[in-house]
Amino acid sequence: MSEQAPLRCEVTDGVGTITIDRPGKRNAMSAAMWRKLPVLLERLETDPAVRVVVLTGAGGHFCAGADIGELADITSGDLATEAETALARFPKPTLAVIRGFAVGGGCQLAAACDLRLAADDARFGITPAKLGILYPAEATARLVRLIGPAAAKYLLFSGELVDAAHALRIGLVDEVLPADRLAARVAEFTRILTSRSQFTQQGAKDIVEHAAAGTLTRELVEAWAAEARRSPDSAEGVAAFLERRPPVFTWTGPAAHRR
Repeated sequence: MSEQAPLRCEVTDGVGTITIDRPGKRNAMSAAMWRKLPVLLERLETDPAVRVVVLTGAGGHFCAGADIGELADITSGDLATEAETALARFPKPTLAVIRGFAVGGGCQLAAACDLRLAADDARFGITPAKLGILYPAEATARLVRLIGPAAAKYLLFSGELVDAAHALRIGLVDEVLPADRLAARVAEFTRILTSRSQFTQQGAKDIVEHAAAGTLTRELVEAWAAEARRSPDSAEGVAAFLERRPPVFTWTGPAAHRR
């Protein structure tokens, strides 16, 4: 993969996979890569074939963060925050698949995904304290919602790397697997996700995110309730259960009121 196109995107069996492919720099994100990520996400959002998005890295690492050589451009344009926000607001389920380093901006991207599966060789860290810079406020708030204030302070104050077992203990990842079993588990889990109701997933994601941020309103709840009355998925799910067959869900959304 050339430096001109270090983000790869492919769609297979309902899964859109974005691969950070800059292994010579442990997948450190250049300014161009931060700018490209929201563009790829927009493309996947509007593709009706895509039901789940996987974000991963090539060459044994997830992402070693922002390219220090381009840090001034990245921070002045707030590019990392824009990419993180686009990832967090993506309406369909997102899954970070992590091997090796997920450090700085890499950890920021992983935390912006809905779920995180990690190999047992994964290492996590948030390192602005080593550089004398301030971690973005939006990313800090998301980290606190994910792992709690004390665990967030530990990572932010120290800048130290923690192993996969530590990350699992504090809730930074959802599952840790031996490196040689990770790909099989990702394939299994994405098959599960793509078989489920998009209406349920997108509605739950929207409501959970607002509830966690303290911004859940009666209007949003009522809007999703109205969407539920229009969605064909509930009737299909019940019919499939009674007929003892796999359901075929057809709701594609997104709802007009989505964040």
